[in-house]
This record gives sequence, structure tokens and C-alpha cells, in this order.
Amino acid sequence: MHNLRAARLAEHGRSPTVRPMVAAYLWINAAIYLIFSLWCTVRPTQTAAASGFLTLDNSGRSEYLVVYGGLQLGLAAFFALLAVTPDLHRLGLLFSLAIYVAIVAYRVVTVIVFRPVSSVTLGIAGLEVALLVAAFLLWWLRRPL
Repeated sequence: MHNLRAARLAEHGRSPTVRPMVAAYLWINAAIYLIFSLWCTVRPTQTAAASGFLTLDNSGRSEYLVVYGGLQLGLAAFFALLAVTPDLHRLGLLFSLAIYVAIVAYRVVTVIVFRPVSSVTLGIAGLEVALLVAAFLLWWLRRPL
């Protein structure tokens, strides 16, 4: 009986409070991607300008909507699936670490190389760093004793 409990703790995290925190983190990601997807789809000219895209021809509009509308909507759906399926929480954290390490690395380099950048860019960078730090903390909390 004790070994079964130890195996479950190792599989789902060492603390019973970690699982709801991971689910909340994954739901937050789903919500952020859904909001950005809808905002970019409904207001592409406004969001493109806020992100530093000065003008977009038809190809640029198509690409912008595909990446900022479609891809982010897909990410929202995937994070929601991860959030509602406790057996996928570990995968959700690994996925988050994979994408946010890459995003933050690129963000740091580009903010340095292309400075000064807008406050919108810096705000998004802050959100990306916060999501990366949260993923690392939750990954650390999930590790077995």
C-alpha cells in the first residue's frame, strides 16, 4: 500500500496541492493564448501595429492571422486539454518549458539587438519570463522527494 502511494506521489507530484497549481498554470496559458488569438483575429491591424508591424500586404495579413490567430488558438486548445487531463500535467510542464525557454532566449537576444523596443514588446517579454519561471517552479515542486 505504501509503495502504491509513493508511486502515485512520484507520478503526480510530491504534494497534493501541486496538481491544482499545475492545472491552474495550464488553464492560464490556455486563456492567454485564447485571448491573444481572438484579439489578433478580430483586430489584426491594431495588434500588428502594437507589435511593431508597420504595414502588411495581403500575404503578410494572411501570415499574421495564421500565426497570431490560428496557431495561438491551437495552443489554447492544447493547453486546455493538458489542464483537464491530470495524467498530461507533466507533459504540459515539459511543453511549457520547451516553448518558453526558446521564446525567452529569442526575446532576450532580440530586445538587446533591436533596442529600443516598445512597451508592448517589453510587457509581452515580462509575461513570457513569468510563464517560464512558473513552469520551472512547478516542475521543481512536482519532483519526487
